[in-house]
Amino acid sequence: MSKKSGFLSSSIGKKFIMGITGLFLVSFLAVHCFINSLIFFNDGGLTFNTGAHFMASNWLIRFGEIVLFAGLILHMIQALVLTLENKKARPIGYAKFNGAANSTWYSRSMGLLGTLLLMFLIIHLAHFWVKSRFTGLPGEDANGHENLYAVMQTTFTQLWVVIIYCLAMISLAYHLLHGFQSAFQTLGINHKKYTPFIKMIGTAFSIIVPLIFAAMPVLMHFCVIK
Repeated sequence: MSKKSGFLSSSIGKKFIMGITGLFLVSFLAVHCFINSLIFFNDGGLTFNTGAHFMASNWLIRFGEIVLFAGLILHMIQALVLTLENKKARPIGYAKFNGAANSTWYSRSMGLLGTLLLMFLIIHLAHFWVKSRFTGLPGEDANGHENLYAVMQTTFTQLWVVIIYCLAMISLAYHLLHGFQSAFQTLGINHKKYTPFIKMIGTAFSIIVPLIFAAMPVLMHFCVIK
């Protein structure tokens, strides 16, 4: 076995992969949030549909989708493997250990939060990605672009969908609160000079991005955005 493969199969190597794929997914969230926030122009979806058209027609973005799915699957697999290994390595007497004494509840619940996000992701892909890539969208807007905005309007008329999206964004916020800073620590970027700044940026990102995502279905459901 080579040193490289040995490192990747080790616990540290798996956490390293988790960190790399996690930061990649964070970058995707930032781009996705920016494109979706174009609905706040409140112009009947014209600006948003233009952005969505660019994302769908750009070959680099389409290739990025493949990389994204590969990274997402790898992130989930590594998370599952690490969770199982940690449970297997934990001694019976360790059950008396008070985890709350030196860690937050969401840092100990990353597996649960990740599972909830996976369930949400399946619903989200069924609502939008499958329709935009495979089944087709309902007509075009005034600029001649496929009207993904109309799909959003229809989807978010259903209150139960809005509630699921909001609950999922709460899960995302807590997942990011731990995962953002943890990824940098895993990659060795941990210094008393930089860590407080990274933690501040991570906390802001973990609150602002999920809040923007949650605001979209709520505002569309109550017709604040039309």
